[in-house]
Amino acid sequence: MSQSVLDRSLQYIKGVGEARARLFSKLGLFTVYDVLTYFPRSYEDRTVLKKINEVVDGEECGIRASLIAEASEIRPRKNLRITRAQVSDGSAFLTLVWFNQSYIKNSLQVGGDYIFFGRVKKMGMRVEMHNPVIEKAEQVGRNTGRIVPVYPLTKNITQTYLRNLIQNAISLTRGQLEDVLPNGLRQDYKLGEVNFAYEQIHFPQSLSHMEQARRRLVFEELLLLQLGLMHMKGTSSNQKGISFKPVDMTPLLSKLPFSLTGAQKNVFSEIERDMESDRRMNRLIQGDVGSGKTIVAVMALYKAVKSGCQGAFMVPTEILAEQHYKSVQPLLSQLGIRVRLLTGGLKKKEKEEVKSLSRQGEIDIIIGTHAVLEDDTEFSQLGLVVTDEQHRFGVRQRARLSGKGENPDLLVMTATPIPRTLSLVLYGDLDVSVIDALPPNRKPIKTYTVGESMRDRIYQFIRKNVREGRQAYIVCPLVEESDEIDAESAEGLAERIRDNELRGLRVGLIHGKMKSLEKEEIMHRFVNGTLDILVSTTVIEVGVNVPNATIMVIENAERFGLSQLHQLRGRVGRGVHQSYCILFNRSKSGISKQRMEIMTESNDGFVIAEKDLELRGPGDVFGVRQHGLPEFKIANLYRDMEVLKEVQKAVREITDKNLLNGNDEYKLLKERLGRMFSETFREVSLN
Repeated sequence: MSQSVLDRSLQYIKGVGEARARLFSKLGLFTVYDVLTYFPRSYEDRTVLKKINEVVDGEECGIRASLIAEASEIRPRKNLRITRAQVSDGSAFLTLVWFNQSYIKNSLQVGGDYIFFGRVKKMGMRVEMHNPVIEKAEQVGRNTGRIVPVYPLTKNITQTYLRNLIQNAISLTRGQLEDVLPNGLRQDYKLGEVNFAYEQIHFPQSLSHMEQARRRLVFEELLLLQLGLMHMKGTSSNQKGISFKPVDMTPLLSKLPFSLTGAQKNVFSEIERDMESDRRMNRLIQGDVGSGKTIVAVMALYKAVKSGCQGAFMVPTEILAEQHYKSVQPLLSQLGIRVRLLTGGLKKKEKEEVKSLSRQGEIDIIIGTHAVLEDDTEFSQLGLVVTDEQHRFGVRQRARLSGKGENPDLLVMTATPIPRTLSLVLYGDLDVSVIDALPPNRKPIKTYTVGESMRDRIYQFIRKNVREGRQAYIVCPLVEESDEIDAESAEGLAERIRDNELRGLRVGLIHGKMKSLEKEEIMHRFVNGTLDILVSTTVIEVGVNVPNATIMVIENAERFGLSQLHQLRGRVGRGVHQSYCILFNRSKSGISKQRMEIMTESNDGFVIAEKDLELRGPGDVFGVRQHGLPEFKIANLYRDMEVLKEVQKAVREITDKNLLNGNDEYKLLKERLGRMFSETFREVSLN
């Protein structure tokens, strides 16, 4: 089947008109391909049928039984209708209960033979099943009597709607999908054929068929990602770069009020080696919050300038750009290096002056935000590009900044710790350095998990710290109240504490829906100490350095990923005072309790990232999406580690033998790669 069919609108699928297409678009489903790759989140094994007298309380199972009396309906209160029906299979009686499903009453006939599937509830001798799925015994096989996929849903879309859509998409394409994986590769790695894989992942004949299908699709997804990244790494690492000369770092290091850690020295020696080679540097510095990445980047910029080049240091927020500028400019100006700030918030005249001086080579280093990416920001001889919090920029923006010079070296930094085993997947286009030690004498942040009963004590603790001259963050998962989600909102909480529990203290509010200027103004007030408490959503997760803030309170901590909680905690503990992180956990689940224990027991971001990966499913594993990288649709990096190892072996073989070029068997795989990455990685060449 040609790609054009997969690219067609889902209205091409039987039973989908304009209204249904609009509904499905809420799930991100627009094309036939989107529908085929909308994979189940779980499965229900409805093949097992039990006798009523065999069932166990709490289990899900199917029962074949006959209706022995007409269904009845009662209305105990407004907006609640309860339908009950009595059935028997000869071994015992079963009461079926449905809530607000009046149509059920007319769909059941006395004496009719049905399959009912649902969760069993036993109360003494009485057996009930609430809201069971029904199917006539002679029609078994659509919703019962088989393994049934369960999909993520949204409002007004049911499982039945989705299953019908996907079933029709599979019928439309059955046996016609072209396999991008060559036969030889499939045989070597024991992978199923593509048509088999799509059919069995959605409607498996058995759980083993489903596992075979899943393994094949995970392999393909990881293979495409790895090959795309390898191509990008190949094109960038093979590019000729600038050979920087050896530079004596003593003048800079002697000005620092601290000594470098061993980890910082090791990482800088790797950077030095890259910069002095004739290949272009493409390196990621990974380091936990507070591990000292910035000074390593400043050392690299110093080396670039002393070798006769300019440097650019790009960060995601104006506040962070200003903070870096205020610490870096006084240090480097003593050494004759000209540093200027470039952000969107500067007056037009000042911006134009900075850009003009940069063009003429009268500035050595620009520290700035996205303003550095603007077309009219030019450099005389750009030699090194540094980006901080790299996930906020992504591949395309890195490429754009690099394009402002003749293959300048690239250094990217992130404080989002990633298990070493996964760095290759997420940063396959970069060489990875890890700063795996914190500076000595840094006080660990004391972390506590609390429930609602502790709220008054926590507010008293905040008051005490503010009286002593400190500041506090309170982070909420939502901007405003929601009927659908039981969680504290930033707006509601800010208003409440301002008027009640923390009345008299200066409370500010910041969230993602505010305009940039409003956010910047509030952040400036907090940084300058004219606010005592900052109530916020996760917009403060990255790019704020307020050494005077010593308390981080996180509302509904159960709603955040572990790595995200660790990033938020990293906003405090930046000064000389003891800092605290307090997690309000409303969830009673075992998993939630486990996650909170991990946070209270460890301050190590890498340990936490490993645990986060273990506890979470596929998709946005680290709490931040890799801008520019395709999102995982089926792969789960923790569960699929063994498949990943096989994929990496296959990628090495494909690249070593150059199989994508001139080998007809790999033609379809190469075309798919080209389509996937043509927009994402503009500098990738698949020719």
